[in-house]
Amino acid sequence: MPQSEQIVTTHKVVTFTYIIQDDKDEAVLEQSDLPMSYIHGVDGKMYPAAERAMEGAKVGDMIAVTLSPEEGFGYPDPELMHVEKVENVPDEYCQIGAEAMFENEEGETITMKVTKIENGEVTLDANHPFAGKTVVFRMTIVGVRDATAQEVSSGEVIDAQGPMTMQ
Repeated sequence: MPQSEQIVTTHKVVTFTYIIQDDKDEAVLEQSDLPMSYIHGVDGKMYPAAERAMEGAKVGDMIAVTLSPEEGFGYPDPELMHVEKVENVPDEYCQIGAEAMFENEEGETITMKVTKIENGEVTLDANHPFAGKTVVFRMTIVGVRDATAQEVSSGEVIDAQGPMTMQ
């Protein structure tokens, strides 16, 4: 079946572009015109509510789904916030929005963003910027095809350049 005639069902590679908007004022929080792909019903890399909303859609369809914090980016975790005295923070990190990279005990790189400076203290936050927000996830389907047996078993979309999956 030609790609343009396929519909989104289990074991289909779905390729889409997206816009994430604040649900209150519709401000664009993030946008990607670069297509992303996932394996429908297999890889668990798509938000479940978004995956359910895409079921039965086809190329050209625009799907919008509202994601609560529970369904999307979660709630802010106080464990991912760190408050430090201003005098202990290098000058380049003493401005709202500055980002600092740290390595945790497991060797993973964590990006922390300066979210507040007050009362002589700097707050660094490693939570996702959308944590605690209800957002509208608008996806435009640009491709639907059968997943190969290898893609289904690995959970990885494979294109001409190799594996390509949502993170």
